[in-house]
Amino acid sequence: MTLRIEEHRDRVIATLDRPEKRNAIDQATIDALHELCALLERTPRTLIITGADGVFAAGADIAQLRDRTADDARRAINATAFIRVHDLPMPVIAALDGYALGGGAELAYAADIRIATPSLRIGNPETGLGIIAAAGATWRLPEIVGDARASELLLTGRALDAEEALRWGLVSSLHPADELLAAAHRIVDRIAANDPLATRHTKRALRTPRAGHPAIEVELQAELFESPEKIRRMTDFLEKRR
Repeated sequence: MTLRIEEHRDRVIATLDRPEKRNAIDQATIDALHELCALLERTPRTLIITGADGVFAAGADIAQLRDRTADDARRAINATAFIRVHDLPMPVIAALDGYALGGGAELAYAADIRIATPSLRIGNPETGLGIIAAAGATWRLPEIVGDARASELLLTGRALDAEEALRWGLVSSLHPADELLAAAHRIVDRIAANDPLATRHTKRALRTPRAGHPAIEVELQAELFESPEKIRRMTDFLEKRR
């Protein structure tokens, strides 16, 4: 089992678990991610994704990558799975410890929220291996940290430490290793206290290209304005003020 799944009513925790390979992402991990996404597409819940034994994911499995061909590249094996994670209806939180490199970093970039420990090392060394970061880094990373910083990271192949990642906005907070998952659960608790449909619509609006705004907000808000949950929550708010 390369991906351990723990299900709860309002959240799912997925743990990358290949400790002998520092949780490197292989084909079995990709298959497991697709199964996980199918589960969360059927029954939307917030996802926490993390890694076992003090490592998120040290990269894609190099032994498998070495044997892949041009046809494999055109199948976008890792990219397709990470897009599916990115497009899940409810938020995705990446809780990062230790190495998040290469494909591991690209999986982290697919999350909505990234938090980390002080031991984080995150980056994309692909050009040093004769390939490019082709599972989302070249378009997601500029959206997260800006063009100049993304260019520096991807063209040099260097990794950021935790403090740099925090300053650059690549992660939003740092926590001791023994408090990382608790911090992720606190974020989920705040999400769970809100209206699930409003949360899903907010994520959808955030994921809509600029050309789709403000039309997307108008339509999503129109649906929410007719929602019984909106009436209930606003009535509760007004009654508490009284």
